[in-house]
Amino acid sequence: MSILGTVGAAVKLGLGLHHLQIAGEYIYSYLPSLSGTRSICQAPRTFTTIMKEIKTIGTHDGTFHCDEVLGCAMLRILFPDAQIRRSRKNEVLDACDIVIDVGGVYDLTTYRFDHHQKGFEVTAGSLLPGKPWNVKLSSAGLVFCHFGKDIIRCIVDLPDEKNLDRVFDQVYANFIQEVDGIDNGVPMCCPTTTYSISTNLSSRVSHLNKSWNQKEFDEEKAFNQAMQLTSEEFIDRVKYYSESWLPALCIVQSAIDNRFTVDPSGEIIELSQFCPWKAHYFKLEEELKLSPTVKFVVFFGEDGSWRVQSVSLDEKSFILRIPLHKAWQGLRGKDIGVEGAIFVHGTGFIGGNETREGAISMARKSLSSHVAQS
Repeated sequence: MSILGTVGAAVKLGLGLHHLQIAGEYIYSYLPSLSGTRSICQAPRTFTTIMKEIKTIGTHDGTFHCDEVLGCAMLRILFPDAQIRRSRKNEVLDACDIVIDVGGVYDLTTYRFDHHQKGFEVTAGSLLPGKPWNVKLSSAGLVFCHFGKDIIRCIVDLPDEKNLDRVFDQVYANFIQEVDGIDNGVPMCCPTTTYSISTNLSSRVSHLNKSWNQKEFDEEKAFNQAMQLTSEEFIDRVKYYSESWLPALCIVQSAIDNRFTVDPSGEIIELSQFCPWKAHYFKLEEELKLSPTVKFVVFFGEDGSWRVQSVSLDEKSFILRIPLHKAWQGLRGKDIGVEGAIFVHGTGFIGGNETREGAISMARKSLSSHVAQS
């Protein structure tokens, strides 16, 4: 039977498209339009999870935490009409279509997503082969790993699977993973910390719980407030990575492609306009196996002058591959000795010049100085 014939038969029998598996891929269709989100109808595609219609979402009552609040909020983006039932009673949870953060079971076939049980050590890296993350998943991480791409597609239009995967990775690495780590007590660094962070999303959700000496408290109202908080922040992050971060990829790719026209060394790139370039550059450097690697990035600054920025060892590092000329560091204007120079930061990580040619000249002279010293 053809795919269309199979779909037609399923509809006639009332099975629903989201239950079909054809040639290893799933036909997927669900959701009415929801304010701020999008309806989805993609076929065929491969999914981590076989979806079913979800009318009830179960989680525990009592003190709530960021992971199950965020998990419920994400599921409600997929299924806006789903009812949330908060209880620890088996008879209540067993009647739910999906249960998260309670019950002591992680079983995809029965839609049970708890992470508290003994022996649970599932990470995004173990669940999704090829992903680099090894923080134990909370209920938020489980929901995101199984449903995340479809939740993202409810918020933004990303038909290209590779771009969807890029946004998925950024949202997990820079948003969900933090919730997973905090909920599971995974230390951010060790052996000691200089200060703690108490303004993160998990802390703000925690603050919405009943205080020890509070006499009147509406737990359901507080839980809904927490869901609203996490939902808004999650949607904001998805939109940022889809609508601001992702479009920068083309700019960085073009700069790399044209690097030898900027300087014969290939170690200086020029952005056609400023954008968040670091994450894209290091990913492309790895994928393209760039040689030589880029040492300086030149771009037009928002204040009307040109910038020359030194590239660090990696996206998170403060150590520079080659800083701007040591003799210029901390100087301003004519003291730098380069025409049009405005300033050079004390660490040599960035400098300014009145012209494009001046900024490129600063990068070239810094390269030459490094070669002469090595």
